Amino acid sequence: MPENRDPLRYFRIEAQELVEQISSGVLDLDQRPGPEPVARLLRVAHTLKGAARVVKQKEIADRTHEFEEILVPYRDDPAGLAGEQMRELLRLNDEISAQVAALTQPAPAPAPLPAPVLEALPETPPEALPETPPEPIGVEPPAPRSATADLDELLDAITETTARMAPLRAGSHMVERLHHTAETLADQLRGGRTAAAVTHASARRLAGELGTTGRRLSDALDQIERELDDVRAKAESLRLVPAGSIFTALRRAVRDAADSEGKQVRFVAHGADVRMGSHLLGPASAAFLHVVRNAVVHGVEPAAERLAAGKPAEGTVTFEVERKGRYATFCCVDDGRGFDMVALRQKAHARGLPASGEAEVLDLVLHGGLSTSAAVTEVSGRAIGMDVLRDVATQLRGEVKIRSTPGTGSVVELIVPLALLSMTGLLVETGGTVASLPLDAVRACVRLSATEAATAAATGKLVYQDTAAPFRPLAESLYTGQPVPDTAGPGAAVLVDTGDGLVAVGVDRLCGTHALVARPLPELAPSTPVIGSVSVDGDGNPRLVLDPSGLAREILRAESAGGRPAVATAAPPLPILVVDDSLTTRMLERSILESAGYEVDLAASAEEALDQARTRRYGLFLTDIDMPGIDGFTFVERTRADPDLAGVPAILVSSRASAADRERGMRAGASAYVVKGEFDQEELLAHIRRLVVRA
Repeated sequence: MPENRDPLRYFRIEAQELVEQISSGVLDLDQRPGPEPVARLLRVAHTLKGAARVVKQKEIADRTHEFEEILVPYRDDPAGLAGEQMRELLRLNDEISAQVAALTQPAPAPAPLPAPVLEALPETPPEALPETPPEPIGVEPPAPRSATADLDELLDAITETTARMAPLRAGSHMVERLHHTAETLADQLRGGRTAAAVTHASARRLAGELGTTGRRLSDALDQIERELDDVRAKAESLRLVPAGSIFTALRRAVRDAADSEGKQVRFVAHGADVRMGSHLLGPASAAFLHVVRNAVVHGVEPAAERLAAGKPAEGTVTFEVERKGRYATFCCVDDGRGFDMVALRQKAHARGLPASGEAEVLDLVLHGGLSTSAAVTEVSGRAIGMDVLRDVATQLRGEVKIRSTPGTGSVVELIVPLALLSMTGLLVETGGTVASLPLDAVRACVRLSATEAATAAATGKLVYQDTAAPFRPLAESLYTGQPVPDTAGPGAAVLVDTGDGLVAVGVDRLCGTHALVARPLPELAPSTPVIGSVSVDGDGNPRLVLDPSGLAREILRAESAGGRPAVATAAPPLPILVVDDSLTTRMLERSILESAGYEVDLAASAEEALDQARTRRYGLFLTDIDMPGIDGFTFVERTRADPDLAGVPAILVSSRASAADRERGMRAGASAYVVKGEFDQEELLAHIRRLVVRA
């Protein structure tokens, strides 16, 4: 709907937020009376009343005014409201919430009945209408259609923009090729005179301008892609709902049940910032409304009984939401008397159900039909609360766990797999696979030399801050039971904290951090315990998200099986000798190779490289062609002719791109040929992984 034809568009969003604050504030006032919560409630109510009047919502404004009138006399009263006034405040809160909710999902108005029909309808007395108690307010309403539509449009726009990056990237590559062509032309004209010299100078100038333009365009594209990736992850995370959005409803349910039972009960909640899909939070909230009521009615004792048992008069119901790897847990804990096992067993026997052990009794409670209430009331006695929780667990493909300690309390836990989860990940690479590790589980990253990596792989331990952490290369955990891809070996270790201690995961290299939204793996996708979920990168390709707990279990399992994993670790690669007369190129190539976990030596000339190659054993030569003195072709030919060096592969890296140069390099004995103007870091590393000689 166009904005100018929907005057309530922004009021709906603001009103929902204000109603949530009012609902939470009323419950705060109920548990912690005093001038400060009264003043805060008055401010929020006044804001809602003013906004409602602006958009001509008279009923909402009138109810909010009544709400204010109850609070005003208690601005400076530390004693708080009386019970009757608090109930009236809650009633008005429910009415305001219902009115705002009705605006969120406006129902189409029915066609008016003809006047003769209206006159013929019997008048229904008020007492004949069914009395339905209001549901507790605070359950998160569906997002306004306009907000959802805006978010969808944003995500569509990001996806379209990302798609449009492809031709720009192709254009960047074209500029790089033109740059290389201009350099080649300048090289061909280098020996000419007069007019050719002018042409040569123009070609060099063209090459320089193209090179600068290409670098700027490439840098700008890289930056845009990184920013779009971050924006996409943040936009997708907006689809996720904070768990705290269901806390007010549960808190209200506890308050109403305690008021009905004449008990003193405090509600405590943890994990408000954990974000997940509303398809999880909605059913979980509906199920735990029953669970928290049961905790108050059946678990928490009356004040006199609690005092006699040495407990505080006020009971506590604690609700916690937590992310554990690929799962979310919803947990309700009370400090009451625990499940009445004797009464439940008697109920089971009366119905002819087997219930000899505690586990059997709790299983019957979970599957419904057992209640210790003597009568059916508004909040208990129907024996359906746990049945609802079981159905929700089935619906969400989760499980329910129940624990009870007589005289101490009970625990009801729902564990469900996460469908969507917003997080920050550490990108790591191993065996050519890039994966994300949740950053909140990472405690440190350590660069490993080839010797340190070999020692850690051989012993299954990595010493870090006086602690010997269990160690395993990630490739072996990812490819359990399969051939491990040929890699340079771990160039770094990630220390992962699972809550029970540190474990060390070996990776080829670290690739930075990024924001991501994790999704569940497809049903038929093969997986291992170390893979928790999957995300989508900027190009729409899937990327594995590792499960820290699963990683730790795999590492500890390998350690308990004898300290070494079942898959044999490849021997570490021998050092690589980089040969180039350009300092910039030497340092760039060394940085790339060391980041990938290789040990690197440098030589500024082919003569120096030959001297070094005769004093140390190398796994690969990476050499330029155009160098003073001996060129790269001759260097390769001489190493092929030397029996001690003939087994060391050589890769030529040059600005020369002609077919004749490539053919000459192959004739000289090079194992691969890489053109600088078409340089691809991943292609170079792939060649090295394939060719490098290992110890």
